[in-house]
Amino acid sequence: MRILILNPNSDPQMTAAIEQTAKGFARGAFEVSCRSLDDAPKFIETYRDKLQVGPRMVQLVEAAEDQTDAFIVACHSDPNLDALKEISQKPVVGIGEASMKMATLLGHRFAVITTDRHSIPAKVAQAEKYGLSRDMVSVRAPDKGARYANETELFLALARTAVETDLAEVIVLGCAGLTGLDRQLQRELEVPVLDGVVCALIIASGLVRYGVSTSKVLGYNPHY
Repeated sequence: MRILILNPNSDPQMTAAIEQTAKGFARGAFEVSCRSLDDAPKFIETYRDKLQVGPRMVQLVEAAEDQTDAFIVACHSDPNLDALKEISQKPVVGIGEASMKMATLLGHRFAVITTDRHSIPAKVAQAEKYGLSRDMVSVRAPDKGARYANETELFLALARTAVETDLAEVIVLGCAGLTGLDRQLQRELEVPVLDGVVCALIIASGLVRYGVSTSKVLGYNPHY
């Protein structure tokens, strides 16, 4: 089994971290690799960024279609996910959709922690799109000027507030750049903490083994 992860930004450190998480989860049971876009913004932060990377993401999927069993979009906002589901005959999984939906299996309510306040409205809209508004209790992001000893302490504090104040039972890491924080936060908080990269791999590999992929009979163009 071969799974290709698309990091739609151009940050090599994030790409390396995503691939490290993915290979650590796969443990040789299947082949996994991560590709970034050299000509993309360093981070996917705006609607324009998502639009800009769309054609290149489509090209990568089309080029790798015959050599790949499943694709993963490694940006928690799931940019261009519907387009990629439409053009590929293989399973295409976004880390945002995977982690948010998996959270509903593990607790009554979940919270998303993310890296910047400007992404909060998009996370709310994302939950609405996936039919999860009732299940998502909050989206937490750092306040401007917040100071902590390190990144782990910052996001631990956000997640703790989500659990203790918002009554979240599951925490979703709302950015691919937070990959690798799940285990440490989970030990501290004693609630499930979900890394979207791992969640997407669980779903994508399961769909491949089951032999099912995106329906093309109605919503996604059946004539593509």
